[in-house]
Amino acid sequence: MYRFLMSRQWVILTLIALLLIPTMIRLGIWQMHRYEERTARNQLVTDALSADPVPVEKLTAPGHTVTSAERYRTVTAKGRFDTEDEVVVRRRTNSDDEVGYHVLTPFVLDDGKVLLVNRGWIPSDGPSQTTFPKVPAPPGGEVTVEGRLMPDETTAASGIKNLQGLPDRQIMLINSEQQARRLDARVLGGYIAQTAPEPKGDVPELLGNPGKEDAALNYAYAVQWWLFSAAVPVGWVVLARREARERAQQAAEESDTTKTEPAAV
Repeated sequence: MYRFLMSRQWVILTLIALLLIPTMIRLGIWQMHRYEERTARNQLVTDALSADPVPVEKLTAPGHTVTSAERYRTVTAKGRFDTEDEVVVRRRTNSDDEVGYHVLTPFVLDDGKVLLVNRGWIPSDGPSQTTFPKVPAPPGGEVTVEGRLMPDETTAASGIKNLQGLPDRQIMLINSEQQARRLDARVLGGYIAQTAPEPKGDVPELLGNPGKEDAALNYAYAVQWWLFSAAVPVGWVVLARREARERAQQAAEESDTTKTEPAAV
């Protein structure tokens, strides 16, 4: 009754099914790993944003690499902005996906060390991309700033190429080691995305809170792949039984036809 399973067509179909099952199971496991990674990241963001502010030098120092646990922590610093050594970061977007610049201003602490402060986004509405844009001035004199601690940007992590030969005072990546060489100063590792004080006139536009990743979507994909893997053998059995039934019915019809045919004279 099931001899047709040894046919070329059904052997190929069976092999495909046997390959699909472990592949779909593996894809489900991969999606579950992505769910766990995103859930862990979301928890880190939540914990960091809800933590009390601390002085920046409690979390970072010159040459320090900002860790995942330190990322997004709110820190404070007291000092003054150094606008003479201010630079802009090219090809950055705001909340409306408009392309412009981030304003990176050195902030000189009371002990002489330098903290890099990303003061926010400004539009690229200058006469050309090679001209240094008009940047609103930060508060003068001694001031206390607050912001989210961020790790140094790298090409490997961001996908942004660190282009050479850029116009004066324009950069592609915010990197404390590179800025330490440029400024010839002791620069704290990483930088902060400023959250306070708020700028007058809302320019530069402060960076928004980090968004949370949609971990639930990965969980749904994992369940979906595992359901697909379970459906493959079920579908194979359904198809095999249907073909066996059709073949049996066809054989019965041929048998009845043979019995009803008149004998040759």
